Amino acid sequence: MFRKPRSPKRLAVVAAVTALTACVLATAPVQASPTATSSTPLALTPPMGWNDWAHYGCEVTEKIVTANADALVSTGLAAKGYDTVTVDDCWMTRSRNASGHLVADPSKFPHGMAWLGSYLHRKGLKFGIYEDAGTSTCGGYPGSGPNHFATDAADFASWGVDYLKLDGCNVPVPGGQSMEQAYRQAYEAQASALRNSGRNIILSVSAPAYFQGQSNWYSVINWSHQVGQLWREGADVAMYNGNSSRWGSVMYNYGYNKGLTSFASPGNWNDPDFIISGAGGLSAEESRSQVALWAMMASPLILSSDVSNLSQAGLAAIGNTDLIAVDQDTAGIQATVAASNASSDVLVKRLANGDRAVAVLNRTGGTQTLSVPFSQVGLPGCTVRAKNLWTGTTSNAFSALSASVPSHGTAVWRVSGACV
Repeated sequence: MFRKPRSPKRLAVVAAVTALTACVLATAPVQASPTATSSTPLALTPPMGWNDWAHYGCEVTEKIVTANADALVSTGLAAKGYDTVTVDDCWMTRSRNASGHLVADPSKFPHGMAWLGSYLHRKGLKFGIYEDAGTSTCGGYPGSGPNHFATDAADFASWGVDYLKLDGCNVPVPGGQSMEQAYRQAYEAQASALRNSGRNIILSVSAPAYFQGQSNWYSVINWSHQVGQLWREGADVAMYNGNSSRWGSVMYNYGYNKGLTSFASPGNWNDPDFIISGAGGLSAEESRSQVALWAMMASPLILSSDVSNLSQAGLAAIGNTDLIAVDQDTAGIQATVAASNASSDVLVKRLANGDRAVAVLNRTGGTQTLSVPFSQVGLPGCTVRAKNLWTGTTSNAFSALSASVPSHGTAVWRVSGACV
């Protein structure tokens, strides 16, 4: 979440169109340097899990969090990698205690945060929590900045926190500093506090989202990898509102994220916000598309839904192990946009073993037969084995990949082959 008090700015992001020309590419995994919040590299693949915000907002409670954690386990999603359970804004009381520590709202979280961390860990899950780099959170609760970064980091470590989502509402800008300098200083202070906490804690940075539409947006994204492992760079996905469509929101977030390929690598991930597939507001095809597109973009796969009430189509897409493997590929390469027009996009993602994942999005309101020539994805004159990641079927293809793609659907293949 970011800047909830105001409407997000709309930014047209121009995707970088990359021609992949080599028929066989060297794709050895990138070696990540020690990360910003630990001497040990963290998040070498995109984080996966669940967060309450887009479905429950400030109505979050201990019961909601534990019920969704239990559902991750019982559905088998936790075993597939959805293992980090994060409590978002509004979990605390409106003021710190007399000693300056954050306090869990006793009506919402009667057992407290240390208990919740232990509960999640006993289930084999990881514990994520929310705070803000400013003086108060977006919901008006106590923030960590500018004087409580060390105190809060120590408390998070003592509670068993594994993942911190640090928002950027209400960051003060001292006289003589630019807004970017103030944000960078605040996030660096939190990263330093986490390093000194004695616990490895992944840091999700929200700073770029507050610069979306400004000339220094790319600059903020560029330094975000020095303080955290992933970053929200734009508008939130739309909140749950029954069956009201959220497809436009998904497409907007996809649009600003798809051109940021150069910023992604192991331990450094562009985050276009939550997976809402199967949670209301998306059709079955739209639910499948979001998972496919996020996987192609090496995005964090963080659900924000009532897990026990996901649609069957949404649950099947979220749990698709072939797509999870594309997202979690150890090369850590975000897909490039090989072709784009008003009706479709073609994405190509190089994988660690030399394969490629290829996806084609149908933007239109009707079914289209879409064909992707091999020359468009860097395989001219090649014969490939193509696995349809929705059906699981594998076949030979000789000059192009082709599929009948429903409205707002996305066809996706994993291809391997040799040039002839």
